[in-house]
Amino acid sequence: MLTVGVDIGSITTKAAVLGDDGVVASVIIPSGSRPAEAAREAHDEVLRRAQVNDEALPTIATGYGRVTAPFPHTTVTEITCHAAGAHWSFPQVGLVVDIGGQDSKAIRVGPGGTVLDFAMNDKCAAGTGRFLEVMARALGVELGQMGALAAGVAEPTRISNLCTVFAESEVISYLARGTSKEEIIAGLHRSIANRVFGLVSRVGPRPEYVFTGGVARNSGVAAELKRLLGGPVRIPPDPQIVGAVGAAVIARRRTFDAK
Repeated sequence: MLTVGVDIGSITTKAAVLGDDGVVASVIIPSGSRPAEAAREAHDEVLRRAQVNDEALPTIATGYGRVTAPFPHTTVTEITCHAAGAHWSFPQVGLVVDIGGQDSKAIRVGPGGTVLDFAMNDKCAAGTGRFLEVMARALGVELGQMGALAAGVAEPTRISNLCTVFAESEVISYLARGTSKEEIIAGLHRSIANRVFGLVSRVGPRPEYVFTGGVARNSGVAAELKRLLGGPVRIPPDPQIVGAVGAAVIARRRTFDAK
């Protein structure tokens, strides 16, 4: 009983094959400028990794590029899929914070992984993975190093601008004044967490909290979220594929559980 989920995001495309005992295989590739091709590549590669030669497996596509997927599929919104994927990993989930490449969202989750409410920032790149990429480049550090670099900073620099362009100028100005990169990075993490906490406040806090998306790999942002939420924040083993896993979960429910 295998199902497939493909999450076609603005920066990366993720695919997962789900079996009776969990995720059989997964893949993450750049979306590039042709999401349909990325969807096909991710779909074919995840089947290869799962050692499955059956394109007729129940498949659901999600993400901003879901309507472009070239293989037979049903589409489901990413909000629904992230809730289902988080619930699959943590059945007691009450609220999902997802920070992806170009948007961030807070999803209030009910029994069975149903969506009760959500709030989303999709108007600009502020507080997203793209925001962090731009800041890492301005600081001359590796994106994956930012969490470790900010660890232990007592007084994060205050970043007053959330707009990516203005925040980059602010970061460069701080560097010119001799502010340490570590303090600036800690300030960036705090500003991202504050922005996402605003989304959480709109839908209403609801423990247990689950943090998903590529930015969930950043320990500094995770620590700031924990501080603001006042409790544990759970992170799946691979937070970037939660939407794809959720799509596969929904495909499973519709195909097998209904029988």
